[in-house]
Amino acid sequence: VLFLFPLSQSVSFGWRPGSRQTMALYRTEERGQPHSPDYRLFFKNVAGHYISPFHDIPLKVDSEEENGIPTKGARNDEYENVFNMVVEVPRWTNAKMGIATKEPLNPIKQDVKDGKLRYVANIFPHKGYIWNYGALPQTWEDPHRKDKSTDCCGDNDPIDVCEIGSKVLSRGEVVHVKILGVLALIDQGEIDWKLIAINVNDPEASKFHDIEDVKKYKPGYLEAMLNWFRFYKIPEGKPENQFAFNGEFKNKAFALEVIKSTHEYWKALFMDKCDGGAINCTNVQVCDSPFHCSEEEARSLVESVSFSLNKGSNEEDQVWHFLGK
Repeated sequence: VLFLFPLSQSVSFGWRPGSRQTMALYRTEERGQPHSPDYRLFFKNVAGHYISPFHDIPLKVDSEEENGIPTKGARNDEYENVFNMVVEVPRWTNAKMGIATKEPLNPIKQDVKDGKLRYVANIFPHKGYIWNYGALPQTWEDPHRKDKSTDCCGDNDPIDVCEIGSKVLSRGEVVHVKILGVLALIDQGEIDWKLIAINVNDPEASKFHDIEDVKKYKPGYLEAMLNWFRFYKIPEGKPENQFAFNGEFKNKAFALEVIKSTHEYWKALFMDKCDGGAINCTNVQVCDSPFHCSEEEARSLVESVSFSLNKGSNEEDQVWHFLGK
C-alpha cells in the first residue's frame, strides 16, 4: 500500500513583494506505517522519478532554473543567503526522524535504538521539538576532519537546521530558508552544528537578517533553544550536552562559512574522494558521480524495500519532565 502526498508547498521569495509562486519541485511517498521501524518517506522530483533528498536536491536555490532571473535589486546578499531545507520533524512533534544516510536514496525514517523507536522527551514547558527541524541537502559533517574553530570532528550527518518561522511545516517539505546564525553543540566529542533559519515565505521573514534579529523579535527563543539542546537527553539518563563558544550563537557570516565547508566535505564524499564509511551516495541526477544510478534502477531500489502493513504504535511521550536544579 502506497500513500501519496501532494507536492511540497510552493515557495516564493519573501523579500520581493508580488513575486509569483514557483512550481513545487518535490513530492513524497510513504512506504510502511508511521511509528513503525520500517516506515520510510521517499522523495520524487517534479517528473515523478525517485531521488535522494541528501544528494539530488541542491543546496542553494537556483533562481534561473526555478523562478526566472530576478531583478538586479533582488540579486543581493539576501538572495545569496537562501538555501533548500528538507523538513524532517515538524514543530511540536516528538518522533526523532531523519534522513537515512546509510540507505539507498536516503529516505526519511524514524531513529531506532536498542530495538525501540526514538522520541524526544517533553521537558517543561515544551512539547517535542520547539521549531521545525531538518537538514540542508548536499552537506556533510566529516567525522575525519577537525573543525578549526572547535577542534572537533563532524558527526557524520548533513548539517541540521532549526527553522523558527510561525508555520508548522510538514515532514518531507522542501522549503527555502535564509540563514540567521548557528549554535555549536558538542555531542560525545563531535561537533553537531545547529543552523538557525527562517522560511522565506514566513510573514515575518523580512524582519530577520541575522542572529541579532532573533533576539530582537523573538525574545527568549534563543535561550529556550540553548536549554532545549542542553537538557533534552537528561530524561534518558544521559548528562547535559555541551557547547563550543560557551553556548554563544554565532552570526550569519560565521554560519555561512560552516555551510560552505560542509558542502565541500559533501563534494569529496559524493565524488568518492574521501572515506565515507557506510554513507550511501546513490543518486539519480548527477551523471558524473561514481554513485549515479538510472531512474529505473532507483525505482527498483524503492520497490525492493520491504515493509509491514501492521499499524505502528504511537508511543509519543505525553509526560512533562520537570528537571531539578
